[in-house]
Order: sequence, then C-alpha cells, then structure tokens
Amino acid sequence: MSRSKIFKVLLVALLLTGLVMLAACRSDNQPAAGGDGGIEGTTLVIYSTFTTDFAEPIIEMFEERYGVNVEILFAGTGATLARISGEAANPQADLLWGGGLFSVIPEADLFEDFLSINEPYMMTGQENAEGNITRFITSARLLMVNTDLIGDIEIRGYACLLNPALRGQIAITDPAASASSFNHLINQLYAMGENNNPHDGWDYIEQFIINVDGIMLPGSTAVHHGVADGEFIVGLTYEEAPFPHIEAGAPVKVVYIDEGIVATSTGVAIINGARNRAAAEAFINFVTSYEVQVFTEANLFRRVARADVPSTGALVANAELNWIPTDTAYILYHREAWLDKFMELWMRHN
Repeated sequence: MSRSKIFKVLLVALLLTGLVMLAACRSDNQPAAGGDGGIEGTTLVIYSTFTTDFAEPIIEMFEERYGVNVEILFAGTGATLARISGEAANPQADLLWGGGLFSVIPEADLFEDFLSINEPYMMTGQENAEGNITRFITSARLLMVNTDLIGDIEIRGYACLLNPALRGQIAITDPAASASSFNHLINQLYAMGENNNPHDGWDYIEQFIINVDGIMLPGSTAVHHGVADGEFIVGLTYEEAPFPHIEAGAPVKVVYIDEGIVATSTGVAIINGARNRAAAEAFINFVTSYEVQVFTEANLFRRVARADVPSTGALVANAELNWIPTDTAYILYHREAWLDKFMELWMRHN
C-alpha cells in the first residue's frame, strides 16, 4: 500500500473515531446521521462550490459511513447553476452542495422538495423556507486586519473604514461578481442605515467608495491574500478566509463588525431528476447531523446552521455577535437595483 493510501486510511479512521466520540456526547433528542437506506454501493454525483480541502474530509466520512462512492465536481456558484440548468433535460448530478442563498434561491426551481430529519434543530432564520434548499453552514461578514500595518488606527466596524488614514488601504472586490463582496454591500447598507433601513445606507456607501480610492481587486481571494501579504491594511472578507492565514503565522486578525452583522448562508439541495435520490437524501441528513456539524465548526472553521452546536472558541459564539435580521426575498428583489446604484457611485468617484 502506498504512503498516500495509508495516510488516507488513517485520516478516515481518525475522523470516524471523532464522530463516534461526538455521538456518545449527543443528547438523546438529537438524531444521528441516519441509516443507509439501502444505498450501499451506489454512486452519488455532487456539484460543489466548496474548496477541495474543505469538502474532502466530509466526503471521506460519508463514503465510509454509507459505503457510497462520491463523484464530485468543484466550480463557482454561477458556473454550477448554469450547468445544472443546461443539463435539466438529462441531469448529470444528484446534488448541489454549496452556493450562497442569494444566488441559489432565485434558481430554486432547479431542485426537488426535501426536508431533512434535522430541520427541527436549525437556527432561527436558517430553516428550509423554500422546501427544497437545506441550510448547511452560515457565515458572518468580518474585517481582516494586517497587524503589522495597522499601527494606532482603530478598526471596530464599518464606520472606522471612513478614516482618511485608510484611504487606498482597503481591499474590496466587485459586488456584482463576488458573493462575498455583495454580502458585504448588503451588510453595510443594513448596518449603516438608520434603524437598519438599507435604503438609508447609501450616504455611507458613497463615503466608503471615496476612501477605497479606486482600487477594486479581481476576486475575493485577492482580498484576504492582499491583507495577509501586506498590500492592504484591511479587507472586507468572509468569515473563514482569515483562519488559514492566522494558522500559517501571517500578521492578521479578525474584527467582527460593531454596527451589526447580516448572516449569509450556504445550502445543499437535490437536483431535479436526481438518479440517486436516496443517496442524496442521506447526504443531506448526514451533513446536517449533530456530529458532522460539530466537526465542521471545530475543524473546518465554518459557522454551522444548527442551533445546538456548541461554540469551539475558534469562531465567536452566535450569542456574542450583533446580528441584524433581514428578509432574503426583500434583498433579492432589490439586488440588481442596489448593484446598479453601487456602480453608479463607483463610476462617479473613480
């Protein structure tokens, strides 16, 4: 057996051992991942927007638990949704795993109805309201700060980004092309609008654009790498982005936004006409189970959708954050108008 194969076997064994320990700690009213439903030996095809290093440990556990072979294709949200739509007459995959809800919900007719056995344990606001898009993880917007460059500049939230000392030192990307950036635009509008009214946040957005000083990076990855590499003092990024840099010893820290945080979620859904629906259902029940949600938050640094998952210390506990309630349908209705207004202000000042 090769060294890589030995490592893979050992990794699976360690992960499964962790799940067994977690299951032993689970209270009696919390369901486990569920039985195999006669799916052993089948092949589950997944289209995923997650990174390989995030997805593979969970896939390994699922394959080992159920005896299912998983084939997975990784791509961005837009490309994945376009592929599912293009294959509608002859589906080539069973599941979409990933994709922000602001992008997926408008395409909800691509997916079949299904409610997970774990639905009763979801956080308030993380319910499967559509009937066919199960919440898997959620995320808080945050600011990533380079501690070598910050000096005595105070950064506690969005208001601090108007400090003239930060002019040209703020890393962002195009909200029309990046889900992370669009989510920050939404968060800024709600957090900086009077009484969290997003329509009152545009005066702030205009001043923010002026302080960005015409620098728009090509993608969300460039934002957190730009801060970690010392090209920018602060970046507007997604919650899990800074942790690999912190673990690698980069001089960065995270700042949760004082003025309030809009939660954004990522889902999992069965594609219309899925050939392996039983395996797809088992996968959704598995990734939303107590064991896997605890593993995901503790080891993969993602804030999960279940309400009963304890904080591990890596992420700030939900109860300690200033969450702003929002209406996803309302945001989706105004999405194009808000993106147009952002670009209008951008072009006016650049």
